[in-house]
Amino acid sequence: METSVPLSVESVLDVLKPVEDPELRKSLVALNMIRNVAIEAGNVSFTLVLTTPACPLKELIVDDCKRAVKTLDGVTDVQVEVTAETPTQAAIPDRQGIDGVKNILAISSGKGGVGKSSVAVNVAVALAQTGAKVGLLDADIYGPNGPNMLGLSDAKVMVQAGADGKEVLEPAFNHGVKLVSMAFLIDRDQPVIWRGPMLNGVIRQFLYQVSWGDLDYLIVDMPPGTGDAQLTLAQAVPMAGVAIVTTPQEVALLDSRKGLKMFEQLGVPVLGIIENMSYFIPPDLPDRKYDIFGSGGGERTAKELGVDLLGCVPLEIPLREGGDNGVPIMVSQPDSASAQALKKIAGQIAAKVSVAALRDRI
Repeated sequence: METSVPLSVESVLDVLKPVEDPELRKSLVALNMIRNVAIEAGNVSFTLVLTTPACPLKELIVDDCKRAVKTLDGVTDVQVEVTAETPTQAAIPDRQGIDGVKNILAISSGKGGVGKSSVAVNVAVALAQTGAKVGLLDADIYGPNGPNMLGLSDAKVMVQAGADGKEVLEPAFNHGVKLVSMAFLIDRDQPVIWRGPMLNGVIRQFLYQVSWGDLDYLIVDMPPGTGDAQLTLAQAVPMAGVAIVTTPQEVALLDSRKGLKMFEQLGVPVLGIIENMSYFIPPDLPDRKYDIFGSGGGERTAKELGVDLLGCVPLEIPLREGGDNGVPIMVSQPDSASAQALKKIAGQIAAKVSVAALRDRI
């Protein structure tokens, strides 16, 4: 006759050992993601420490944990407190990290006009909404749009003296995101007419001479193409990865392939492709979809190049309006189709970065 296992901290951990992190395929207990187990009568509580607050599989993991613990005799209730500890990207030789910044990610595109900045801003906001500490570096020096999209066009940034005597820029802040941009340093209509060395210098200044503080993610909104800015970033800092933004249109896909291959050659992990403007949803006919720029291009290109399709973002008028009025759609209409797509993309990016960082340690 079988005897029941007494309800204890040890028995709770034992039944949780088979529960795995879906991405890492490792036991949550072995990964030290189950902590602070407590038992009061038949009530069991513990803390689940995820690798990112933006974990897209959070609910699945919690459900698996509760189901496992409820198999123990005497359990009447299971309470799971969910927190997160974002791992830091591994150091890379000859690359200088940024103090306090755990992961540096680029949002890039081969072609202009595909909505890269809109994606970068909304992904940054989506990550911040999960509780992550997020910064956005607007590296599109010639066409900086970050302040306008984050509602910071009139922001005044402070320049202070750092510990080493060099000037340090205090980033602006809105919608949960710290921002630094060339737009803060020039007049509204002033063009930036620079050659490569000056561009290289200001990007490095934005990386190392900004008071970023502690960040889980620093999102870098790259200019389009495969030029000096991309080279500077890839060669300066240890990058956790890059996401390539494209539209389904063939001319955009051709350029996105070049941008993707450039980052691969520079040794930067490619997180995947984001297909923006996948289809248009008219506001008066929300059940209709129009493939203005074609269809399936992002998925086809991702398969051909052996990378993931991180998601498809529809074109909605409120998405454009959010960029113009400084209230990202993640804030103004979080339940919209485009906001939901961007939220999933942010979760995918965060999960991939955490998995890559932890695999270096296990």
